[in-house]
Amino acid sequence: MRSTPRSFFRLFPHPRPLGRGSERARGRRKPPNPATMVATNLKSETMALMERRASMEAEMNAIIEFLCGPGGPGISGSLVDREGFPRSDIDIPAIRSQRARLAALRNDHKDITEKIEKNLQVLHSVRAAKVVPLPSKDSDTSVYVHESTSQDSSMGEEPIVRIPFAMIDEIADDSPAAEDGLQLGDEILKFGNVEIGGELQSRLVLEAQSNQGHPISMVTIRQGSVMNLSVTPRPWHGRGLLGCHFRIL
Repeated sequence: MRSTPRSFFRLFPHPRPLGRGSERARGRRKPPNPATMVATNLKSETMALMERRASMEAEMNAIIEFLCGPGGPGISGSLVDREGFPRSDIDIPAIRSQRARLAALRNDHKDITEKIEKNLQVLHSVRAAKVVPLPSKDSDTSVYVHESTSQDSSMGEEPIVRIPFAMIDEIADDSPAAEDGLQLGDEILKFGNVEIGGELQSRLVLEAQSNQGHPISMVTIRQGSVMNLSVTPRPWHGRGLLGCHFRIL
């Protein structure tokens, strides 16, 4: 009988039997957490909706600036003169077109905002978020911190964190902002539909103009505590509709 070369055993050794630990690792892999999958999908969808809403707000702001520019009729001003004839100093077809576009954008904006709010409610319930007071305002301020369990941490879930995007650095006496309870130094987490994102200054102006005479819900941080407030933009003897200034952080 011919002897088998030693190289055979070096190149093709007998396989080692798998230990029990290896069998368990291969046969009992932990399935994905359905809650985590829901949160991940909802987060992606919500971020896309927020980007779309921000784009709408930018277009709405541009339309309002066009309609309310020097000599313009505004959002709902008359297009005829005192004698009842069409105004010759404005482009009436363009104004009608822009007003119709603004109305359509407002309806779409409302629908998207409702969808975003529903998604956020689901995300908050899935991740068991809660509002916590803040000990200091010297460092970066954030709220809505997620209380994660060891299981949550192992799944790599992210906390829900909201960061103030603006601060009230000027407020006039007897202004709508002062009368409705806003104070100097309040840090803004939410102003109506405006949260952190791009073009914040123009979005804040648009939110106030679009809600003249109607209350706007706000979430603020005051001396380390989260507060829910409401302010109604309205004409007064001073400048603007609120009588305060938001400094973007």
